[in-house]
Amino acid sequence: MSKTLTQLACQRVQALTPYLSARRIGGKGHVFLNANEAPKAEQYELDCSRLNRYPECQPPEVIRRYAAYAGLTADQVLVSRGSDEAIELLIRTFCEPGEEEILFCPPTYGMYSISAETCGVGMRTLPPLPDFQPDVPAILAELSRGKPIKVLFFCSPNNPTGTLVAREKLIPILEATAGKSIVVVDEAYIEFCPEASMVDLIRHYPHLVITRTLSKGFALAGLRCGFTLANPEVINLLLKVIAPYPIPEPVAQIAAQALSPEGLDTMRSRVAWLNRLKAELKAELAQQPCVQSLFDDHGNFLLARFDSGSALFAAMVDAGIILRDFGSKPMLENCVRITIGDEAEMAAVLDVLKRL
Repeated sequence: MSKTLTQLACQRVQALTPYLSARRIGGKGHVFLNANEAPKAEQYELDCSRLNRYPECQPPEVIRRYAAYAGLTADQVLVSRGSDEAIELLIRTFCEPGEEEILFCPPTYGMYSISAETCGVGMRTLPPLPDFQPDVPAILAELSRGKPIKVLFFCSPNNPTGTLVAREKLIPILEATAGKSIVVVDEAYIEFCPEASMVDLIRHYPHLVITRTLSKGFALAGLRCGFTLANPEVINLLLKVIAPYPIPEPVAQIAAQALSPEGLDTMRSRVAWLNRLKAELKAELAQQPCVQSLFDDHGNFLLARFDSGSALFAAMVDAGIILRDFGSKPMLENCVRITIGDEAEMAAVLDVLKRL
């Protein structure tokens, strides 16, 4: 008897549970605050005269402008299809399937595990400390156990807790992993707290890698454009693995405009506006009886612990407001994440909260 098409797939793919992005989860409503997207889009120009040609693998103007923005040189920057592709490239480049593993500290971004599973690479997880900082002694001890840990992922600001990895926590890990592992700091939300970036440490620790994106502060989630910042040796290794034409021509054109001086000014104005709305929402949430506690606020979202997260989530759904329920994640019982939207969207959230 012939096998079904599903049975023909790799065993690891058959067993894989896909990452439940906000779009896959869906939901019926008119206010979507579940994907950490910017509330408004900008307008860009598009030159279609080159669409008959394959694009550059690494568009020079995009690379040049992002390097200038990040304070690096062009040979320290790689552009990819979102930082999700960067995560998978790092695993594919540095981990032997079945022989080496990655390490991360949940609750955190779900694509670290999905990318590892897709690549057939094992995972090691360690819970963070109660303040959601990495447990450095536990991590250092784990490095000497079992299969080699080749890539360590730290999200800062962390999604969904909003926590920043403290520099004094990261440096001992960098010291211990030199010559043994790649340490990745995922800075997808760094535009909302640029002073907290670890990018300056790349010159001291050649195995440190920073991943970035245009999805959040730049309001270009639909563009799928991300960056890897690392020393040139790492970048050259990733260039061996990345697809020949990863960045479509329209993406390159829009990314270059977003990274122009005018585009950077627009981004910074947007971030200031969203940070102000976030501070206002946090102050209001702190006054609500149903809110038990509020987490750090270093991204474009707030995570809050409610008396009943499921009841709060359901009440929002009834009002057409879709948030993200994290109550099933470790250490996050009754926690719901709220993306910072515009003034009207934040007012709608508060209206429901005040009626609970």
